[in-house]
Amino acid sequence: MIRIIGGRYKGRKLRMVPSPAVRPLPAKLRGSLFNILQKKVVDAWFLDGFAGTGSVGIEALSRGASRVVFIEGLPLAARIIQHNLSKCEAEESGLVINKEFNRAVIELSKKGVKFDLIFLDPPYQLLAERNPLKVVRKRGILKPEGLLIIRHHRRISPSLTDFKLIRQVDFGDDIFSFFSGQPGAFEKSDKKEITG
Repeated sequence: MIRIIGGRYKGRKLRMVPSPAVRPLPAKLRGSLFNILQKKVVDAWFLDGFAGTGSVGIEALSRGASRVVFIEGLPLAARIIQHNLSKCEAEESGLVINKEFNRAVIELSKKGVKFDLIFLDPPYQLLAERNPLKVVRKRGILKPEGLLIIRHHRRISPSLTDFKLIRQVDFGDDIFSFFSGQPGAFEKSDKKEITG
């Protein structure tokens, strides 16, 4: 079971996707992510890439994001995200795009959409084979002052050639890497261990 852990939808239960291809972000990691972002979420345009159940994007809406776009290639998962948005009465603030990630980013770019915050949680194998940051950079959907966060396994490093790496948060096997086009959004630190 997945619950929203903060904000206006706190305590709402979300439906899970019955597929081994979808691995929801554990509540502890989701809480840590939003503790780091704090007020940056308020009024932000937020992209939840490889969205799965939509728990990260709905958590962003719960904490004050003005608009969240969910990109999810699996049709069943996209339907469940729509269901979860409906359950939280947040359909007007969320848009679900059921397409392969690169195609969806190209579509958003053509419409001139730009985001304050982008969270990517690609399958580990996909990240090993492809670079989702490249299409984000080439299509210009991250605002210059925006932040891109990617969850990845410690053995698979995201590309460092597309955006400036400004912070990494270490959760054992899982790492959040924070990238920005503008230096100084966070203090530089190599790896910060989160416990408790």
